[in-house]
Amino acid sequence: MRIHVTELKEGDTLSNDTFNSYGLHVLSKGTNLFAREISQLFQHQIDYVDIELKPEEPAVIRTLESGLSPKWLPTVEPIYQDAVNGCEQLFMEAFHKGTVDEADVVQTFQPLVENFKMERDVVSMLLLLNTKDDYTYQHSVQVGMLSYYLASWLNYSEEEAIKIGQAGFLHDIGNCQIQDGILNKPDKLSSDEFETVKHHTLLGHRIITDSIGEESLAAAVALDHHERIDGSGYPNGKSGSDIHPAAKIVAVADVYSAMISTRVYQDKRDLLFVLRELYRMSFTELDPETTHTFIRHMIPNFIGKQVELDSGKTGTIIMTNSTEFFRPLIRTEDGFIDMAVDRSLEILHVYL
Repeated sequence: MRIHVTELKEGDTLSNDTFNSYGLHVLSKGTNLFAREISQLFQHQIDYVDIELKPEEPAVIRTLESGLSPKWLPTVEPIYQDAVNGCEQLFMEAFHKGTVDEADVVQTFQPLVENFKMERDVVSMLLLLNTKDDYTYQHSVQVGMLSYYLASWLNYSEEEAIKIGQAGFLHDIGNCQIQDGILNKPDKLSSDEFETVKHHTLLGHRIITDSIGEESLAAAVALDHHERIDGSGYPNGKSGSDIHPAAKIVAVADVYSAMISTRVYQDKRDLLFVLRELYRMSFTELDPETTHTFIRHMIPNFIGKQVELDSGKTGTIIMTNSTEFFRPLIRTEDGFIDMAVDRSLEILHVYL
């Protein structure tokens, strides 16, 4: 099967020898393609290669993978929705009883870990699953998933990453005791209303403490996830190392998920804009190492995505830059643009 190099997946196998435009042999038939080999293809400006199609992988399915209806969507969407519904039940339980059952948290969150942890395209996954309904619960599910990913990227063990993901899942549980009229207000909150919303960190800490114990990681995250490195956060104005490390992880996931949401009163922001905003915040409010790790792992998800440049040209991101996150290598109709070299151009929009 002949495909564009941007559609290659790690583990694909070449079915023919590959040569560059000068006739130089680059890779041999039978080569298994991983990051190093795929990078070689980009470096030699090879656009198309022939790969062996796996018996269980029809060509039509492979073609859909780079589009807006990836093959995994029908499988994972029910799992995602079950988690959203389960989150709503946890919030209702916390509202009526003032506690949550730790076993219910595990039962609701664990299927996400088991079914989503191998998904490479986190960007498309969250956007395709995101809807305007049930923002509070979807946000909690997304923050839990992102916190799990980010903890893994920061080299936490699998057990620790799951715990941090569960803490992210419960980070906003205190919102169950905030009036819906304030939480879902389409206009800017008044000063008094904002003070009420800020109280959800204390309410969440109390709910989790009464349910799991004061020393639990989830209780610390519920309390600290709105604290900021420069001391500008709430509820206690903590700064730097006084903030729980897991809360620094959840804070990044929380900000990212909120900014990509499709709430009725907020237009969905361009993904590259969101990551740029996180980068800006990493020098003031968010932990730099945590935020840069998140960006560094999210940026490769843009490979293969269409972009619009401020010059009016459109193209495809074919390689990202590990040091300059927002200046990738782009293929256009006229050739290639290395934005790390041509600094006169900016990306206006990424089409996902």
